[in-house]
Amino acid sequence: MKPARFDYYLPSTLEEALAKLSELGSEGKVLAGGQSLVPMLNMRIAQPAALIDINGLVELDAVACENGALRVGATVRQSTLERSDAALGQVPLLAQALPLIGHWQTRNRGTLCGSLAHADPSAELPLLLAVLDGSVEVHSSRGARTIAARDLFVSFFTTSLEADELIVAAYVPVAPARRCYAFDEVAQRHGDFALVSVACAAEFDEQGALAYLTLALGGASEVPLVVETADALGRHADRELIAALAERASVACDPPSDHHASAAFRRQLVRTLTGRMLTALLRREEAAAT
Repeated sequence: MKPARFDYYLPSTLEEALAKLSELGSEGKVLAGGQSLVPMLNMRIAQPAALIDINGLVELDAVACENGALRVGATVRQSTLERSDAALGQVPLLAQALPLIGHWQTRNRGTLCGSLAHADPSAELPLLLAVLDGSVEVHSSRGARTIAARDLFVSFFTTSLEADELIVAAYVPVAPARRCYAFDEVAQRHGDFALVSVACAAEFDEQGALAYLTLALGGASEVPLVVETADALGRHADRELIAALAERASVACDPPSDHHASAAFRRQLVRTLTGRMLTALLRREEAAAT
């Protein structure tokens, strides 16, 4: 199929892009990498009156470390992050998550910020930002604001962005020295959308007890789901605790049923992956302590 007719704008400044977005409102769509938007245009799932192409805005194509976070501009490609030793060193979870996103061809065009704006609940990058407690910098002709990742996602493919707002950058917190991470997913084939994904961030004290733990699920709810883990802090991550947290995650989620997998199967995947991720983090800590 071919897309429906639309007007095309290529602004030369951010101010020009924001003015056009303000003028068009919900009738305009922003084009960055286009790996989600273009297929939707071709299938006429999306039929905007106009596209605003931000690829000419060089100030958005930058990665920098600011105030303890990696600032990733709106047009920075996923493959750029994947090839950046500095970025992967500062945010180790990127090294685990990025290779699971589509294929290298799509990562050469797709952007981190575009994935966040698209808000697919099965996507890896919204989950990564949620588990790391990241945020996005949002601009409009009215001004700028920062939105926490956990407040950005509202429902399936829906964010808290206003129609005239543009994500200009994502802030991904740099890893503290003692923190360790795990990320994994189950897909029918490599490059397919994940049926379920799980991300964990943990820190152990000198006695081997949990000093920090964040557990988040993708593809298991309308938005990336952060599981309550506060009662696990101060405890040792033994088999009993890991099993309890895995069960809690499977109960907390509300996965869909579709032609790919039933809700019950997805819950079982959540339980299994959560157990594996927490066990992997524990073994990593035990190995580091010896």
